[in-house]
Amino acid sequence: MQVGNAVTDHYHDRIGTVTYWWSHSIISDKTYKSILKNCNFKLDEYSEKCYDALDYALDHEFGNIDHYSIYTSSCSASTGKPVLSPTLMNTLIRPRFSGYDPCTENYAEKYYNRPDVQKAMHANSTGIPYKWTACSDVLERNWKDSEASMLPTYKKLIAAGLRIWVFSGDTDAVVPVTATRLSLSHLNLKIKVPWYPWYSGASQVGGWTEVYDGLTFATVRGAGHEVPLIQPRRGFILFRTFLSGNDLPKS
Repeated sequence: MQVGNAVTDHYHDRIGTVTYWWSHSIISDKTYKSILKNCNFKLDEYSEKCYDALDYALDHEFGNIDHYSIYTSSCSASTGKPVLSPTLMNTLIRPRFSGYDPCTENYAEKYYNRPDVQKAMHANSTGIPYKWTACSDVLERNWKDSEASMLPTYKKLIAAGLRIWVFSGDTDAVVPVTATRLSLSHLNLKIKVPWYPWYSGASQVGGWTEVYDGLTFATVRGAGHEVPLIQPRRGFILFRTFLSGNDLPKS
């Protein structure tokens, strides 16, 4: 089983996410401290001061960047400021998918909202009164079948002997590598192979990895939330190595 840039544990993910923003110089020291002081991430609903701190970060400090891939260009067709939504409960930032072409979501939303496309796909047969979007706020508000933490599930799968790899593109600011590492650390797994750089050919570091008793964690250097879209070769090597049953290449 492979899991990539996925929400793992709401509480630890949120702390790790804010830490990523600060450690990558997206937000100021003052805002970082304000968020940690005023936001109780164990709760589903935040205080007004917490929302004020998050809003300030998004409105005044983030700038026009692609949250899912902070070092690639943002879509020039996008308008308006970032908006906090119910998705915040899981990831703190409203999702906006993008890769090499930062306007991917724009194209997809226009295409999938075309009546002829929906008819061909036998979609929207009930005639929902709102447009299709990449991530639906309507769904987020009404989806109740969601665990606050996947850590107990990981423990069960590890105990059952399932082979598990968790990977993170390291330029994703929505479900960042720091969030995943912090959450996984609470599994308290024994280290089998210590942290090392893995290679994607031509002496290029593809990322970093550590092998635990029951789980392998790997980063993908230069990849955002959608690893295969932004770093396809490194994503392929990661997947091929997983299927081969080997550890990621050290050279």
